[in-house]
Amino acid sequence: MPSFRTICILAILTLVFPVAHAGTLVQFRTTFGDIEVELYDQDKPVTVQNFLRYVQSGRYTNEFSHRLMPYFVLQGGGYTLTTNTISAIPTDPPIINEYGVGNQYSNVYGTIAMAKLGGDTNSATSQWFFNLTNNLFLDAHDTNDFFVVFGRVIHGTNILNLFNNFQNYTGTQTSNLIANEGSLLGPAFTDLPLLYPSLASTNFVFIDITLLQVAITNSGGEQISWNSVTGLTNIVEFTTNFPPVWNTLITTNGTGARMTVTDTAVAPRRFYRVRVIY
Repeated sequence: MPSFRTICILAILTLVFPVAHAGTLVQFRTTFGDIEVELYDQDKPVTVQNFLRYVQSGRYTNEFSHRLMPYFVLQGGGYTLTTNTISAIPTDPPIINEYGVGNQYSNVYGTIAMAKLGGDTNSATSQWFFNLTNNLFLDAHDTNDFFVVFGRVIHGTNILNLFNNFQNYTGTQTSNLIANEGSLLGPAFTDLPLLYPSLASTNFVFIDITLLQVAITNSGGEQISWNSVTGLTNIVEFTTNFPPVWNTLITTNGTGARMTVTDTAVAPRRFYRVRVIY
């Protein structure tokens, strides 16, 4: 039986009031397709809010993955690339380690966790990584580990699997490779994934991160818009009172694009929400 996650909103007239019914949905858009991730808002609140601040502040704009180790991790959140200039993402102060807060999640395949400094448990800032296999040793109770998992992939593991097919560059590959650019760009880039064997900006693995971003506007009716979740059933519902009795306004398959539906009914007030079935 599929599980249900309510992602969004309550609204009266044209006012939007976010309500956290379940984990925030985040889309990681890559050259190969979208990866949909549910964040563990309730269990890892500090970690999730820290991550969302970077997304909402625009500091992840034009970011790329700077580290790929197949069957280990795909890492990002450290650097951006614009006009052929690589810049480190400005970071906020490190956050407290929440490994033992709420439910404890292991670093298994398909989860996302915060990167940190070795020997410093409370040192995570902007960098994150996807586990490309079961990395249970990252759960070890010592200062080098305790890596905090704060979300999981709910759609797009096929995209995640593609990164396990990258190979270290030997001079013969023509695409999807890992180059050692540490001597040129710095030690953070010894495992740099590239689409083709050239440091041209078009060959970096960019990862654009966006939220579901539900909004309501009034234009000849209430217009509900949101970033749909690729390949999954997206449902817009409404209720006129509380306790709620939810009614379906529209059911549609998500495309990954922003979608809009208009409620033309004349009613003194309606509350809306968007659900995604996965």
